[in-house]
Amino acid sequence: MNQTDFAGRTAVITGAASGMGAATARLLAARGARVALWARRADRLEELAGKIAAEGGQALAVPVDVTDEAAVAAGAARVRDAFGPVDLVVNAAGVMLPNPVEAGRTDEWTRMVDTNLTGALRVVGAFTPDLLAAAADGRRADLVNISSIGAHVAFPNYAVYSATKAALTQLSASLRAELGPRDVRVTNLEPGLTESELAGHVDNAEATSQLDGMFAALGGLSSEDIADLIAYITSRPAQVNLRQVIVLPTRQA
Repeated sequence: MNQTDFAGRTAVITGAASGMGAATARLLAARGARVALWARRADRLEELAGKIAAEGGQALAVPVDVTDEAAVAAGAARVRDAFGPVDLVVNAAGVMLPNPVEAGRTDEWTRMVDTNLTGALRVVGAFTPDLLAAAADGRRADLVNISSIGAHVAFPNYAVYSATKAALTQLSASLRAELGPRDVRVTNLEPGLTESELAGHVDNAEATSQLDGMFAALGGLSSEDIADLIAYITSRPAQVNLRQVIVLPTRQA
């Protein structure tokens, strides 16, 4: 790929304050896209937007909590005002809070469902008209949902997290059935072990130790690995849809 793969494209990337979202935003901007950075932490977004601008890219920091429907609608309007219609959406916002179901952490269950699933749906709802319009105009139109290998592989303490990711995987398949015939590409991306800030939210010592052991034994993908894959997926010719991508560290595969 060259440095103008995404010239003229406008991307919205949720979860852009760190990890996969931030790495994807930086890479797509470097390759010519206008990128709208969505996340809750305004200071982190402004810092990233500044880095992208210093590197010659275009970025807009839009503080949005995807669990807030009004904030999503307002954020979508702000993106259109600044950059025009959107033709690339990456749902990277997510939270992972492993605990045994018997712990009864309904606060964590609600947070994961509302962020990982309902939050993604809110973003899809906000930008589906843009994607359909881009496709109708003969341009590439992409929706990338970042799910997890946990959608298929059961891990102790991750029942609710994995359930949200399995639902996101199924949502992607159903959206592809609806939008694919209208030339919108939907990709479901399922990473395995990946270095990110998700692990920093874990308050379960057993789960933390388990994660540390897996990284030590298997290694992990970097956020840049995932960003590179997203750039590849969304730069294919319009008639090519990589519908389901599972990416794992070699030792985990």
